[in-house]
Amino acid sequence: MTSQYVDRYWTSSDGLKLHYRHYAGPDGDGANLPILCLHGLTRNSRDFEDLAAHLAAKHRVIVPEMRGRGMSEHAPNSESYSPAIYVGDVELLLKDLGIDRYISIGTSMGGLMTMLMAAAKPGRLAGVVMNDIGPVIDPAGLERIGGYVGQQRTYPTWVHAARAMADVHQPSFPDFDLDQWLKMAKRTMVVGQNGRISFDYDMAIAEPFSNPGNAAPPDLWPAFDSLKGVPMVLVRGGLSDLLSPETVEEMAQRNPAMTSVTVPNVGHAPTLDEPEARASIDALLAQLA
Repeated sequence: MTSQYVDRYWTSSDGLKLHYRHYAGPDGDGANLPILCLHGLTRNSRDFEDLAAHLAAKHRVIVPEMRGRGMSEHAPNSESYSPAIYVGDVELLLKDLGIDRYISIGTSMGGLMTMLMAAAKPGRLAGVVMNDIGPVIDPAGLERIGGYVGQQRTYPTWVHAARAMADVHQPSFPDFDLDQWLKMAKRTMVVGQNGRISFDYDMAIAEPFSNPGNAAPPDLWPAFDSLKGVPMVLVRGGLSDLLSPETVEEMAQRNPAMTSVTVPNVGHAPTLDEPEARASIDALLAQLA
């Protein structure tokens, strides 16, 4: 599925040129609420290419790339690779676009950002999709991510890149075939000037990842509580090692407006292209229309 988008840019408070994809929707800015899609730690705007095209049939969709990812500039200081700084960058984008009420779809780190943004300005989120993330993050999942983030490797062909992705992520996507691994590789990697294929993010994001409180800001329950009463869908991978069923249960108790869906035989994180995930997102948007 394809849909027309425009590559646009905004400037961070420390002068970085940051990139986002802008899907205008059916009538420019659109009468429906705009949707903000926030990617995970090592990902970029391509993660949402199918979902954003689907959503753009009825909504304006904004898909920013955090500093150090995709077409956004790399930061000279790796310490600025933190959720709090990313939130500040996105706040400037929302201000530039004049968006003061929106729907957020956040995968992993993007979900952490969503909670932080809700805590900073309660009441402006009309709806939320949290993809395999919550206020409590399982240390086993963080350890697994820390084992591969920032490892600069290059590959001669897309098939080599796809097989390398499978070597690392097969436990999370045991049913993927080669075509699906190729798609994941092309969403995550890029062809460099030397013709080699490498990951499309600044390897320096690994430096602050291991710092206490950076990858997983402490005590996010108050931030999550800022979303109480906000219609929400929580998508969890049935094999997730980052989001436990116990945390899902606690989230549901704290926000009665939340529904949850489990994508079977998938770990961290669902692509949001799965039928279960897509149906739950469509149902939420229909509720907000």
